[in-house]
Amino acid sequence: MSKYIPLKMSFIILFFILITGCVHLGAEVTKLSECPIRFAIIGDRTGGHTPGIYGQIVEEIERLKPDFVLTVGDMIEGYTDDTTVVISQWEEYDSLIVPLTMPIYFTPGNHDIWDDVSRELYKRFIDKPYYSFDIRDLHFIILDNSCWQSSTELPEEQINWLINDLYEHQNAAYTIVFYHKPFWYETTADNKADTLHNLFRDFGVDAVFTGHYHIYFSGRFDDILYTGVGSSGGGCDPGPTGIEYHFMWVTVDEEGISIAPIKMDAVLAWEDITTADLKFIYKIYFLGMAFDKSLPVGEDLNIMETELEVNINNLSDFTLDDTIHWEVSEGWFVEPENIPVKITGNDMNTFKFRVKNEGALYPVPTLSLNFPYSKGKSYKIEKSLTVARKTYCNQVLTPPVIDGKISETIWKNPISKLFKWDGSQMIIDSVYFYFSHNDSNIYLAAHCKESKIDSIFATVVDHDGAIYAEDCVGYFLQPDIDRGIVYQIYFNPLGAVFDQKIEKSPDGEIDYDRTWDGTYEVATTKGDDFWSIEARIPISQFEVELKSGQRWGINFRRKQKRFNSTADWQTPINYDPDTYGVLIME
Repeated sequence: MSKYIPLKMSFIILFFILITGCVHLGAEVTKLSECPIRFAIIGDRTGGHTPGIYGQIVEEIERLKPDFVLTVGDMIEGYTDDTTVVISQWEEYDSLIVPLTMPIYFTPGNHDIWDDVSRELYKRFIDKPYYSFDIRDLHFIILDNSCWQSSTELPEEQINWLINDLYEHQNAAYTIVFYHKPFWYETTADNKADTLHNLFRDFGVDAVFTGHYHIYFSGRFDDILYTGVGSSGGGCDPGPTGIEYHFMWVTVDEEGISIAPIKMDAVLAWEDITTADLKFIYKIYFLGMAFDKSLPVGEDLNIMETELEVNINNLSDFTLDDTIHWEVSEGWFVEPENIPVKITGNDMNTFKFRVKNEGALYPVPTLSLNFPYSKGKSYKIEKSLTVARKTYCNQVLTPPVIDGKISETIWKNPISKLFKWDGSQMIIDSVYFYFSHNDSNIYLAAHCKESKIDSIFATVVDHDGAIYAEDCVGYFLQPDIDRGIVYQIYFNPLGAVFDQKIEKSPDGEIDYDRTWDGTYEVATTKGDDFWSIEARIPISQFEVELKSGQRWGINFRRKQKRFNSTADWQTPINYDPDTYGVLIME
């Protein structure tokens, strides 16, 4: 599917509007019955964005001539302490929206505001982070949840402002609310309490629009229309509708609110993919297809011929009738590559394959199958074969001095063979990872070559700052391989730490606990052409007792800002412990 919006689409939609509704040509209109209000909503631009898409969507919207435009946030990449970079990003954004001849109203996202400094820059280039305004009979409310993870965390000042604003505008024909992070997806859509939803319900809010997830979905709760706006340029998964990059078209008239996502070649019905559909598809992704094991990778990064079982679980009420297909890269062998599958609703089956590898480890073969999720609708699930490299953590009697120098003889057998995120050869400077332990601690060390030492980008000194956006090394540790608990720990060249606890539930859901803080002794040093780090991490905080021969799940990486690239031990790196390699305690 092309990632670019064809121009002819806009003329078709514009013609449709001209022949089916009123065109606002400047005359003052006060009633929805006389002329509908039409506005466009632009989704997230940033987060692994594809250059050019946002600008093309802006041009598409301009051709349709809505009454006004709104965003759902994430307009710049942000997440840097370099204010000159942030300023240039806002200036670039301003240039992208120049074609719009109608008013535009902005919603802040987490890429736009992430700390106090970025908040002040947002006010300088945009305006107040939260506010309200009226367009004829409609009342719009823009909220700021950029720096918070739930409705209960929102500042009291903003909540009080919201209550007063809702109270003062109860007589609006329609009230429509915008905020970036879709808290409602995790709460209201699961019948859980939500502070914002309770207020919206009590004060008669009619519609809510959010962004952040880069995928389109919708739901009606207590007669409020909730819409998750997908990507208008940020990295995305097209999802079951096939919508990749899109924007929203909203019409409000005396009949109510009509919402349509506009993608490259179609205008879809608002309810085409519901919240329930999306949640069910995620459930299918986690539970519908599973490998019985991760294939062990040898020292030569090859895999001996082995039998692999794939369990296919049809979770829907509809018959799954399709063909399992393997996409096999050079150097890999999978037999058979295709198997017809027919599984009745709520049933499962197991299929066996012979697999081996004698060439490059990556990219690994990928399996695909179309799963039904609703009547007459299916979605292709793709999963890459899981492989498991192994490395060793040597036991020491004398612990190292944590000074960042990696000078003791206990640091041996470094791991240096890493890959770019897509499995190709890494493009960053070389890096060497070391692991040691005693009964009480695990010791980590990394030596990062840097041929341009003055280019190191590291500014964060606070715990849990945005270290992941800087030069850093990162670890995903699963001390108990039978539990779905992972500890993500990143260190930057200043010795600052970002960490969180990640838990995978039996149904495949991934939860993140940012409040978890580990205890560390960390030291770093910098030379003419390298920076290095040593860390001591008490094992007791992982709720395990370390024993010789114990196997931990693990993955690790280096990020080098100068190349804007990463090097990963196993790739693609993610939060799912089922995709990790093995760290063996000697």
